[in-house]
Amino acid sequence: MGPEHVAYDMRASYGLPYVTPDLVIAWERGITSPTTNSELTALAGVLWCSPGELVGRPRTLREHRLFHGFAPEDVARAVGLELLAYLSMEEHDEWRGTARQSSTLSDLLELSLPDLIAVTGHEPKLTELLRNAATTRWQAYVRPVAKIVLLDKRLLEDTLRTLHRQYHRQSASTLRWGGGGGGGGRGGDDAVDSGQDFLDRVIDHFWATVQKSTG
Repeated sequence: MGPEHVAYDMRASYGLPYVTPDLVIAWERGITSPTTNSELTALAGVLWCSPGELVGRPRTLREHRLFHGFAPEDVARAVGLELLAYLSMEEHDEWRGTARQSSTLSDLLELSLPDLIAVTGHEPKLTELLRNAATTRWQAYVRPVAKIVLLDKRLLEDTLRTLHRQYHRQSASTLRWGGGGGGGGRGGDDAVDSGQDFLDRVIDHFWATVQKSTG
């Protein structure tokens, strides 16, 4: 099917008169994406697949909602928010619900703990804390991390200790492999690069360590 066929079927079969081949091409290239539940449902229908297959792995609040096929009104009503307030949170990717509303949202959208942290906008702060815990004294970050991630204290301590060890072990092993960084070699630079790569993916390491400990 070419873009013109997809656009025609969305107009004729799903009553979306504004869908043009150019809009379909923009969706294909990732320039934009379907902005309403009706668009995603229609596109999935035309392509004979589920909305979830089009979304892939959802990351944002809007993507999780579309993945499960809910209209904004459904989510707003379920969590006890005015529709305009909910739409504003979704548009700005900034969840401001209460703890109970967050719990309801998590159940409704079947959010894992990592997904809930990302959707509620706490991932950047958590990433910063984890980077500091890995590079400095991890003990100082148990309480700040615990305020964001509701995990058992012992599990959290073990996880931060593991991240700290992994970061320093990786940097040290790279230095040894590179000759210790002396004599103008690249050992020091390689250690910096290796350590930076670990820090860039520190939140992935964090969740992987938690899953390994609890699985």
